[in-house]
Amino acid sequence: MMRIDILSLFPEMFDGGVFQTSMLKKASEAGAFQYNYINFRDYTDNKHNKVDDYPYGGGAGMVLKPQPIFDAVEAIEQESKKNPRVILMCPQGERYTQKKAEELAKEDQLIIICGHYEGYDERIRTELVTDEISIGDYVLTGGELGAMVVIDSLVRLLPGVLGNDDSAVQDSFSTGLLEHPHYTRPANFRGLKVPEVLLSGNHAHIEEWRRKEALKRTYLRRKDLLEHLELTEKEKKWLTEWETF
Repeated sequence: MMRIDILSLFPEMFDGGVFQTSMLKKASEAGAFQYNYINFRDYTDNKHNKVDDYPYGGGAGMVLKPQPIFDAVEAIEQESKKNPRVILMCPQGERYTQKKAEELAKEDQLIIICGHYEGYDERIRTELVTDEISIGDYVLTGGELGAMVVIDSLVRLLPGVLGNDDSAVQDSFSTGLLEHPHYTRPANFRGLKVPEVLLSGNHAHIEEWRRKEALKRTYLRRKDLLEHLELTEKEKKWLTEWETF
C-alpha cells in the first residue's frame, strides 16, 4: 500500500472533496493507498504559530520558514521508519509528466509539501526535498491544487485501481503519443459513422489503425512529443501524408 502524507496550511481543501469521491475514494477504501493531512503550522516553535517571515534583503511577500516544515517531515519519517520521496510543489520545479507519474507510482511513501505566500526558504529545497514539481507554467495561490493533480495521476496507476491495468498503459503520453480516437455504440449516429476497420473484427488492422491515428493526432497537436520517439519506416511514411495539414 502506498502512503501519501500531505503537508498543508489548509488541509480542509482535501477533506470531503477529492479523496471522498470517484476513483480516489474507491482506491483508498480498497487499500491501494492511504493518505494523511498534516498542518505544518502545528509544528511551529513560537507562541504565535507563525510559519512565515519577511525575506532577508527585503522584497515583496512573505517566505515560509524552514523550522516547521523540517520538523513536520522529520516527524513523519520517524513515525513511518521509511525514507520517503519528499516532493515540493513549486512553479520553479520540474514540469510534471506522465513519465514522472509512473516513476512516483512505484514508491512506497511520498511526502508532498504545499506552499503558500511568496516562496520557501531555500534550505527547504536544498536540504529536505528530493523532487520539485510544477504542473504548468503558471502560479496558483498555493500548492494544494497541484498536489491533487499529482496524487490523482499516480494513484490511478497503482495495481488494481482502474480495474483493467491495460487502461493506464494505453493512456495519452504513456506510449509517447496522444491517445487514438475512441468510438462506442451506435455505429451510426446522425449520419456520423464509426470507421469500418473498428467493426471488422480484424485485430491486427485495428491495432494498426489505432497506432496511425495516435501518431496523426500527436503530429497535428503535439509535434514536440515526436522528437525523441523511435518510428518505423512505415510510421515515417505516414508522417509525410500529413505534412500539408
